[in-house]
Amino acid sequence: MKLTKILGYLGLLASIIVGVGEYYLHYSDYVIEFSRNYEFLKYVSLENLKIGHFLAVIGLPFYFAGYIHIYRMLNTGNKFLAQLILALGLVSFSVGGIWIGSRAFLGSIIHLQDQITPTIYQEILDNYTSYLEILVIILRGVIALLSVIFVIAILKGGTLYRKWMAFFNPITI
Repeated sequence: MKLTKILGYLGLLASIIVGVGEYYLHYSDYVIEFSRNYEFLKYVSLENLKIGHFLAVIGLPFYFAGYIHIYRMLNTGNKFLAQLILALGLVSFSVGGIWIGSRAFLGSIIHLQDQITPTIYQEILDNYTSYLEILVIILRGVIALLSVIFVIAILKGGTLYRKWMAFFNPITI
């Protein structure tokens, strides 16, 4: 049980570190006003892009510990659902790691916009969208599915989680 707790704390640490990293990577006062073609990233300083990138990348592996924690907590109730959540969690955060690792580089391209011809610049953005932005769409779908399975596993009973923990799934958090 001690290992399970440690894994849970590492997963929580991941959420905090990656969350702060995403804040540095994506936040500007213009995030809503200039969301088209990633223009908001022009208003995120290069320093914040760098800080956010390294925080997110460093924190990401701790998510895996968090999913092993969840697996161990659910395994006593329904082994199949616990394994499915573990598999979906590992896949989703592998995909998420690729996506989050691309964001600072995208931001640096946005900052170089005036040094690139408009046609080439738009082609770069279109390529980014088709190769990498699709990953976050897939990630959101997998996380939604994972959340539903998490809730079902807990509500079926027999897990080490109390039933009220079903509320604290990735979708509601």
